[in-house]
Amino acid sequence: MTGLPRIVHLASGREWRGGQRQVLLLARALGRLGLDQLVITTAGSRLAAELQTAGVPARAVGWRAGLSPRALVAAIAETSRARSILHAHDAHALTLAGLASLVSRSPVIVTRRTNLPLRRRGFWTNAAAVIAISEAVRHTLVADGIDPARITVVHSGIDLVAAIDVRQNPTRTALGLPPHGPLVVTVAALTREKDHATLLRTAARLRHRFPDLHWALVGDGILRTELEALARDLGITPIIHFLGQINEPRQLIAAGTVFVLTSIQEGLGTTILDAQALRIPVVATGAGGIPELLRDGAGVLVPPGDVAGLAEGIAQVIASGDLRNRLVAKGLESVARFTDSGMAAGVLQVYRSVVLERW
Repeated sequence: MTGLPRIVHLASGREWRGGQRQVLLLARALGRLGLDQLVITTAGSRLAAELQTAGVPARAVGWRAGLSPRALVAAIAETSRARSILHAHDAHALTLAGLASLVSRSPVIVTRRTNLPLRRRGFWTNAAAVIAISEAVRHTLVADGIDPARITVVHSGIDLVAAIDVRQNPTRTALGLPPHGPLVVTVAALTREKDHATLLRTAARLRHRFPDLHWALVGDGILRTELEALARDLGITPIIHFLGQINEPRQLIAAGTVFVLTSIQEGLGTTILDAQALRIPVVATGAGGIPELLRDGAGVLVPPGDVAGLAEGIAQVIASGDLRNRLVAKGLESVARFTDSGMAAGVLQVYRSVVLERW
């Protein structure tokens, strides 16, 4: 036992993206530390299903974007029974946590996972503590007027053991990809901040230099139709594979030659950690928290939106086995610092600091 009050996590949304995966990894790791906790999340979401499979106590409620009366009632009920801390994992969850705390008087902690400016400060200014997943996110929060003394950086982490298991079963043919030849893999929602347009223009630039190079794009989003049209306009449809959401993208990462992330805004970029753990070299933009993962030669960094620079970085990795080996070795050293257990330890320290201040 930890001696801490009960932790009630709040995580909204039905989608399965990096933030939802981090909630799962954190809750599992905190459970291993003996923490008394409950996750309130959206009924029918993949997060709810994954929590159940992992044996993490959870309460799934009808919760659409914004304020949910059912989720609010659940949060008040769960925190009114005994001394509790509310931990909100997204902006919608923070609104609900802030309202629930007015009734239960439970302190609120919130995690910020993006370096986008805050739309409104609202309950952010009343939170007992704010967890930023990178120094880049912390910088944005301070610029938005959040008290630096209440912000703690706790980097996101991954399950390294699971990454080793996944590596045993890489797959290409099951997803309709060529079984041989160089393969660029990216895993990111098809949204503006991920800047897949730069990726596609890079593919067009490299097509004649590497005729057998294919590109696998894992993820879905509002820009899919627009990006498919761009691929057609660039004449690269035969080598671009829009795979949508797949159940275990790490298997595809493990089957790739190089992992690429082209974000123009990024809180941290945990798919980079997956690639490093899977011994796949990384080429990425220097947006947001990404440079914090690629220090000391752990990956190739290029400016956001730089098609020529991205193309040259990818070309060098494909052409040079020595460079790939160096990037893999440095990546393995780097990813060892970003584990789910390390993340849980950092969050636990934040919980303890709030308890000391509040009780």
